[in-house]
Amino acid sequence: MPTNKKNIFKLMHFASTAWFMLCTSYILILALRQAGFRWWVIFSLSGYSALLILLLVSLYLFAVFRGIDRSQKIEIEHPLTSTAYYTMFYDTCPFLGCLAGYLGMIGASKISEVSSGIALGTLATTFLVWIIVDPVIGSLEKMLPVSRKHRIQRLLQAKALRHQQQQEQKVLLDRILATEEQNRQRWQQILQPYSGKLAGLLSNQTYNEQAEKEAVSIGANVWQMGGLNCMRQLYSMTMEKCDRNYQNSMAANYLSNWWDGIGTWRNPSLG
Repeated sequence: MPTNKKNIFKLMHFASTAWFMLCTSYILILALRQAGFRWWVIFSLSGYSALLILLLVSLYLFAVFRGIDRSQKIEIEHPLTSTAYYTMFYDTCPFLGCLAGYLGMIGASKISEVSSGIALGTLATTFLVWIIVDPVIGSLEKMLPVSRKHRIQRLLQAKALRHQQQQEQKVLLDRILATEEQNRQRWQQILQPYSGKLAGLLSNQTYNEQAEKEAVSIGANVWQMGGLNCMRQLYSMTMEKCDRNYQNSMAANYLSNWWDGIGTWRNPSLG
C-alpha cells in the first residue's frame, strides 16, 4: 500500500476513534445526568470520573492496538480485510453509525434526541463492526485453504530463520571464546615475568612509592597489550604468586589501588 494512502487511513482511523470516544463520553455523561448526578459530581475527582477516564483510555488503547494489528495483516492470508475498501469501511464505521443514527432520528423535534440518536448509532455500529464482525471475518479468512497453507509456510520459515540466527550466534560465541582462550594461553607465557616482578614489589607490605611507580608502569604496558582481560589475567597470576611465596594478605589491595584509573581498571573497593 502506498505511503500516502497509509497516512490517509491512519488519519481516518484517528478521527473515527476520536469521534467514537466523544460519542461514548456523551452517552455516559447523559446516563449519569439522567440518574440524578450533578455536573460537579460527574467531573470531580470521584469514582465516576475515574471510571470514565479508565473507559476512554481503554477504548483508545483498543483502537491503537487494532490499528497496529490491521497494518500487519498479510494480503494472501487476509484477502478481504487487507484490502483498501475494507480498511476504509473499518475506519469510517463510526461515521457511518453517526449517519445511521441521524437518519433514524429524522422527525425528532429536540436537539437532545437527535444528539442521543447520533451517539447511540455511532456506538452500536462501531461495536458491531469492531468487536463482532471484524474478528469473525478475520477468523473465517484464516480458515481458507490458501491462507492456512501460506500461514504454515510462513511459520516454518520464521522458525527456520530463528534456528539459523541461533546457530550463527552460537558460532560467533564459540569463535569469541576460542579467541579469548588463545589470547589467554599466549598471555600466560608473556606475563610470567611481569607477575614475578609485581609479586616481588608487593612482598614489602609497607607503602613504597618506587614500587607503585613500577607497578603502574607494568599495568599500563599490559593494558596496551591486551586491555582489561589481560590486566585481570596478570592480576590473578600475581595474586597466586603472592599467596604461594609471600603470604601477603594486603597484596590484592595494594595492586588494585595502584592500578585504579589505568584504562578501564577500577578498584572494586571504590566502585
